[in-house]
Amino acid sequence: MHIAVSAHTGGAALGADADGAVTLTELDEAGRLLGPPFTVSRDDFPQAVVQREKHSPRWVWDDTRRWYPVLLEAEVEVERCVDLRLCHTILRNAAATAESELARAAPSSWDAPSAWAEQGETDTLFDLGLQRGHDDEAQADPVEEFRLQRAAVAGSADPNRLSLLLAAESAGSLVAIEMQFAGLPWDASRHNELLVELLGERPPLGQRPARMHELLLEIRAALDDPAANPDSPVELVKSLRRAGIDVSSTNRWELARHEHPAIEPLLTYKKLSRLLTANGWNWIDTWVDGGRFRPVYVPGGVVTGRWAADGGGALQLPHQVRGAVIADPGWTFVVADAAQLEPRILTAMSGDRAMAAAGRDRDLYDGIVASGAVDTRAHAKVGMLGAMYGGTTGESGRMLPRLARAYPDAIRFVEEAARLGESGAVVSTHLGRTSPRPSGEWLELQDDARQEGASEVLRTRAKTARRSWGRFTRNFVVQGTAAEWALAWMAGLRRRLALLGPELPLRERPHLVFFLHDEIVVHTPVGLADAVAAEVRTAADEAGTILFGAVPVQFPVSVAIVDSYDKAKG
Repeated sequence: MHIAVSAHTGGAALGADADGAVTLTELDEAGRLLGPPFTVSRDDFPQAVVQREKHSPRWVWDDTRRWYPVLLEAEVEVERCVDLRLCHTILRNAAATAESELARAAPSSWDAPSAWAEQGETDTLFDLGLQRGHDDEAQADPVEEFRLQRAAVAGSADPNRLSLLLAAESAGSLVAIEMQFAGLPWDASRHNELLVELLGERPPLGQRPARMHELLLEIRAALDDPAANPDSPVELVKSLRRAGIDVSSTNRWELARHEHPAIEPLLTYKKLSRLLTANGWNWIDTWVDGGRFRPVYVPGGVVTGRWAADGGGALQLPHQVRGAVIADPGWTFVVADAAQLEPRILTAMSGDRAMAAAGRDRDLYDGIVASGAVDTRAHAKVGMLGAMYGGTTGESGRMLPRLARAYPDAIRFVEEAARLGESGAVVSTHLGRTSPRPSGEWLELQDDARQEGASEVLRTRAKTARRSWGRFTRNFVVQGTAAEWALAWMAGLRRRLALLGPELPLRERPHLVFFLHDEIVVHTPVGLADAVAAEVRTAADEAGTILFGAVPVQFPVSVAIVDSYDKAKG
C-alpha cells in the first residue's frame, strides 16, 4: 500500500492553506485509489502517520524535506517513502524511460528546483507553497505524478532496476533528514583548542591569526616583496614571478614543483587559510549548536547521483578538526568505509572474473600486484584511477596497457563508456540513472570540425572536447553506480539499526550521523557497538547482492569503534 500526502487547499489535495490540513490518499502499486481521500489537521498528522505505519506503507510525497522534519520533531519515523521530485528527476532524464509520457511532457512544477536545492531556509511543512509564492505547487498533484512515474517504470525495459533505484534514492532522502535531525556530536571547545594549536588565538575581526601572520612575514621576506599578498591569487602570481618563480597559478601542485625558500611557508599558509575559511571560528559560531553539527545534505545533488552538501561543508570535513567530533558519554562511534569501492563496482559491472579474484579476501590493489599485472600497490591504484577517470599520461597512462592485458573486461567496459561519450551518446549506471547529453555548444563544435575546410585548430578543439566528455561518461557509470551501492548500504543499515532499539526514538538508539561517499559514521551506545559493527558489514554485503546478485565480487568495509572521529584512521 502507498499513501500519497499533500497539503490541503479549498477541498483539493493541493497547495497549502493557513490551517495546514493534510490530505492522505491510499493508492495501489500503479497509483490507483484504494478509497476516497481524507484530511487530517496539522496537529493530528503525526498521529495519523503512526497509525498507518503499522501496515508498513510507502509514503508518497513531493519532497521529503518538506514533510519529514515535522514528523521527526514529533518523534515519528517512517519506514519507507517515495520522494516524487527526486524520482521525477531520474525518470525525466533516464534513457530507459525516454519514450514515457512523463519524459515527453512539457516542463512542469515537478521540474522546478526541489526543497533539497533550497537549503539554509527554515521552512517546515506548514509554511510552504503559497506563502513563498510557489504558485506552481498548487498544480503539483502527487497522485497523478505517482501514476506517471509508475507507468514510466512499468514501460521500461528493466522495471526492477529502475524501481530499485527510485526506492534507494527515496530511502536516502529519509537518511539525509534523519542525520540532520540527530546531528553529529561536536565539541566546540575542543574545536577551538585545535584551531588555537594550529593558528594561534582567535584574532580580532579582519586580522590574521598569529601563525598565519608569522608565515606571511616569512613569505614576504623570502620573496623580497613587503607587499606580497598570499590571499590574492592574481597578486601572488605577480610576486612569485618577480622573484623568479615561473608559475601560471597558485595551485599547490604547481607550487610544489619549484624549489624556493618561499614555497614551504606559502603552502603551509594556504593550508591554514583553507582551514580558517572553511572550518574556523566563524564555522563554529554558525554550524555548531547544542553540541551538534547538523549536516545539510542534498541527495542526488551531483549529476552522477552522489550527494552534495549545502553549507557547513559536510562532505569536506578536514582531518585537522575531526578531533572535535566526540561521542556522547556512554556512547561511541562506529566508523566504516568501503575498501576500493569504485574499482570493485567496475569489477561487478563488467563481470571481470580475473579482477574479482584479485580482490577476493584481500585488498584489491594488493591482489592486482600479486597477479603480476603491475609491480607496486601504488601503481595498481594509480592505474585503476586512470582507467576510471581517463588518465592517459604519466604513471596512470603507463599502467593502463598492463591492466588491459590482465583485466580486459573491466578496462573494455570503461573504454566503451568513453567512446559513447565521445560520440555524443548517453550512458547509464547499473540501475539506470542516465548521464546528461553534451551541450549545444559541444555538438556545434563537433559539427563545425567535421565540415570540409575546417582548420586544424578547430579540429584540435573538437578532439579535446570529445575526449573531455568521454572522460566524464567513463567515470559516470562507475561513480554513479558506486553512489547507488552506497544508498543501498545506508538504506539497509538504517533498517537494521532500527531493529536494535525498535521501541526507542531515533536519537536514543544507534543511528547514522555522517556520510561521505563511501564512509559512514554511526553514533551508538557503547554496549551495542559490536552489534552495530556487525550490521554495518552485513548491510555492505547485502548492498552488493541487491545491486548485482550472486556475482563473485566482495564489498568489504573497514570498521573502527572509536570515541572521536579522528581516531578512525591512522
